[in-house]
Amino acid sequence: MHDFLKIFNKLYEYYGPQGWWPAESAFEMMIGAILVQNTSWRNVEKALTNLKPFLEPEKLEKISGEELAELIRPSGFFNIKAKRIKSYMEWFKTYDYDIQQIKKIDRVTIREELLSIKGIGPETAGVILLYAFDFPTFIADAYARRIFYRLGYDMPDSYDDFRMLFEAVLPKELMLYNEYHALLVEHAKEHCRKTPVCVGCPLFGNCIRKPA
Repeated sequence: MHDFLKIFNKLYEYYGPQGWWPAESAFEMMIGAILVQNTSWRNVEKALTNLKPFLEPEKLEKISGEELAELIRPSGFFNIKAKRIKSYMEWFKTYDYDIQQIKKIDRVTIREELLSIKGIGPETAGVILLYAFDFPTFIADAYARRIFYRLGYDMPDSYDDFRMLFEAVLPKELMLYNEYHALLVEHAKEHCRKTPVCVGCPLFGNCIRKPA
């Protein structure tokens, strides 16, 4: 646990608070979490700009799947993502589009419901749980896996086992999980890239898999 917290503290001290997720509303955050699948955030921003007039559940519900697909075209795989958004909306509507209703239910139940929606996998479910519904959840994405591999951790192969490894030892503090994911993303973009940029890396002293 102490090592995980030390790593968090080093990243936080170096990068500062990230204030994630980048969205003006929880609903926009949820839609963005689906749009960002298999694409860059830059492309998502273009799609969200197109969606701006419809970024309320009742408005988005009324447009057709074809119209939605055209609006989100910049995000790629737009026909598939349109269907996923529509499926997500059907689930969200069972709670009357009311996030406060969802927050009253336990995280395990909501996570299982999210995973039952076609196209919502563990990572997408995780970021929605964390950033829209305020459930402390570790996001065991490819960035986290890359960073902790280079730091020498023997991580489980499965997403959920990797996630639970962290959740078993980290304090259940929303801000900690919120910032940890955002900081890992920032670090993976700035220093721990596929080809790492080790000069100035705040975790260089912890890294055991430095490039030769």
